[in-house]
Amino acid sequence: MIAYEKLVEDFEFLDDWEDKYRYVIEIGRDLEDMPESDKTDENKVQGCVSQVWLTYEVDKADPEDPVIRFKGDSDAHIVRGLVAIMLSAYSGKRASEIVKLDENDVFSRLGLIENLTPQRANGLRAMVKRIKQEAAKVAA
Repeated sequence: MIAYEKLVEDFEFLDDWEDKYRYVIEIGRDLEDMPESDKTDENKVQGCVSQVWLTYEVDKADPEDPVIRFKGDSDAHIVRGLVAIMLSAYSGKRASEIVKLDENDVFSRLGLIENLTPQRANGLRAMVKRIKQEAAKVAA
């Protein structure tokens, strides 16, 4: 998975949204495939037009504030890239960090919301909401 800061640098280097759009699709191609057995209704993110699934593992080395590693997938190329971007921003962090991470900052640093259709932007917000809900459950 590509590091979030590297994504930010790459997005700043690309001049127009069409190049960024192609890059998002490319990032999605590099996303690890999710096993079909994990593509269940329980793992499906509600609020996305495309199908998006999200799972996670908890590293309990620090039970007070565990690290969470998310996995995700989608049936749409661009959305799969957006899943990869959200995983780079949120996965591998402590539960408390995930809950506090400002998604508007994540979105604005990459210029995502203003360059996506309203349906995709809403789906992206739904994905982040689900990530934060899962992190809040783990932190509780």
